[in-house]
Amino acid sequence: MTAINVGVVGLGLLGHAIASRLIAAKHRVVGHDVVAARGDALTTLGGETVASVEAVAKSTDAICTVLPSLEAVEHVILGADGIVSAARPGTCVIQMSTISPALSERLAREVTARDLGFLDCPISGTSGMVERGQGVIFVGGEQALFDRWQPVLASVLARPVYIGRAGQAMTLKLVANLLVALHSAAAAEALIMARQAGLDLGLVLEVLGAGAATSRMLEVRGPLIAKGEFPPQMKLDLFMKDLHLIQDAARAVGAPLPLTDVAERLYAAVNGEGHGGEDLAVVVHAFERMTGAKG
Repeated sequence: MTAINVGVVGLGLLGHAIASRLIAAKHRVVGHDVVAARGDALTTLGGETVASVEAVAKSTDAICTVLPSLEAVEHVILGADGIVSAARPGTCVIQMSTISPALSERLAREVTARDLGFLDCPISGTSGMVERGQGVIFVGGEQALFDRWQPVLASVLARPVYIGRAGQAMTLKLVANLLVALHSAAAAEALIMARQAGLDLGLVLEVLGAGAATSRMLEVRGPLIAKGEFPPQMKLDLFMKDLHLIQDAARAVGAPLPLTDVAERLYAAVNGEGHGGEDLAVVVHAFERMTGAKG
């Protein structure tokens, strides 16, 4: 496909992975992050780092936002020095952060009112998965806009899936993250039981992976739990934001979440102990505390 000038605002774990995929597909990537070292990492990949969101908006045709909070997303897109104030007409905002469906809908209205495109494009997949080309992009927005930008999205992950209007893709992302939360906690609970029984966790993971009990989160987080090492693919403190969004979205549609309620308390306890910068697999510490084992 023809190379496109693509901006990436937010170069943390997931933003870096997205940028690496775009660069590998021969697109010109222009990025910005408030943390200078992240910009340096983009430059090492072969991208271009600029000093402001405005500079990204002025030099690209599509801009991916990959940011840690709803407030950051709103400011970067709608703020006085943000994307809508500087982007050329026809530029597409590809919003990939996990935010609320309501904010996705409002951003779509306000961005399109400025003669810009807007796609609601959350990713289901860890940063490590995305770097390997695994995972899926859920897409909300106008069908014609999806058709226009589908090749760029496919250069990040091969199967972008059109879900419907803006906000619906984000709702599905929260449903996906609900399962991530439960499956990761379930993997921790199961592996603690296996460890307490004296089983070899390497063998346990191999056998479970071949049977009916496997899950992607067991595959991704099981080895971290077995080693007791938690380099972040999804930081626990950021995932706490997602859990709150899941609860809000469920209340809005009247869906009960009894299992998520329990899981959220486990994650919150471990986050409160200072593990927010580690992968959410660190939830295993909550189960270790219950056994009396050292976490």
